[in-house]
Amino acid sequence: MSRPKLLALLCLAVVCAPARAVEPPPLAIAIHGGAGVIDPAKMTPQHAASYRAGLAAALDAGYAILEHGGSSLDAVTAAVRIMEDDPQFNAGRGAVLNHDGDAELDAAIMDGHGPRAGAVAGVRRVRNPIELARLVMEKSPHVLLVAEGAEEFALEQGVALVPREYFRTEARVRELEEARRQAGELKAAAPGPTGTVGAVALDGAGHLAAATSTGGLTDKHRGRVGDSPIVGAGTYADDDSCAVSGTGQGEFFIRQVVAFDICALVLYRHLTLAQAVHEVIRKLRHTGGEGGVIAVDRGGNIAMDFNSVGMFRGARDSRGRRDIAMYRDAQ
Repeated sequence: MSRPKLLALLCLAVVCAPARAVEPPPLAIAIHGGAGVIDPAKMTPQHAASYRAGLAAALDAGYAILEHGGSSLDAVTAAVRIMEDDPQFNAGRGAVLNHDGDAELDAAIMDGHGPRAGAVAGVRRVRNPIELARLVMEKSPHVLLVAEGAEEFALEQGVALVPREYFRTEARVRELEEARRQAGELKAAAPGPTGTVGAVALDGAGHLAAATSTGGLTDKHRGRVGDSPIVGAGTYADDDSCAVSGTGQGEFFIRQVVAFDICALVLYRHLTLAQAVHEVIRKLRHTGGEGGVIAVDRGGNIAMDFNSVGMFRGARDSRGRRDIAMYRDAQ
């Protein structure tokens, strides 16, 4: 057979070869409602059922968006917004109160496709800080806006502000009074519960996103900002590695750049997501920090780990997984 005919047959074989089907990435979402939130000994069956129902509502709302072809960004926004509106979580309506009796709210969102991010800190009249953080990302050239400047931006974007009293629930007022009493007895500030809410997700297009929202610490100093709105500390997402949302003692998460560290271990050291999360949580424990993280990678793998008494959390994916748990024994 002549060389030209052979080349023609080879080209024809390449053109006619059946194309391999490219499987879409799995859908995955994980959420958390805070680490070290309630001592198991004080958790009544009624409280446990209520928390599990709140986690389920957020988890299923986020997954429904993914299931119907929505973006990971929309999924994490929806999940976090539901927990911000649920007064039993330390974010939005149920945020803890600072030393002056006000709720100061922090939030961040990050789109792994880009990547790009937006955050707000110290806002006191924004019902859903996660939505304002997303507006900062999408409608401004900035990443982080704080306090009055962030609320001014909210008004410019048509966001209606709510009275500060909207965030003061009876339960949080009692917590503040107890924290003040303990601090008076100890002659030093005593940190309160370290609750926060967050979500991470992978969508059908292979894009990752992370979102975190919090009221911070009970009886905190006015103006204190934790890790939640700090990109790389409490929130991070990159399509090349993973998406992470943290909860716990924010000062430790900031110092150790926890969220980025996990993604860097995946990207540069090629650790599995579970290995990366375990290593960072171990290091956090070694330095005295308490808390946990949820994470998802570009393969749809989910990791959730913590070194506190518990972490309210949930996970769901297109492989059939659906878990909701609060303590180490997955109860």
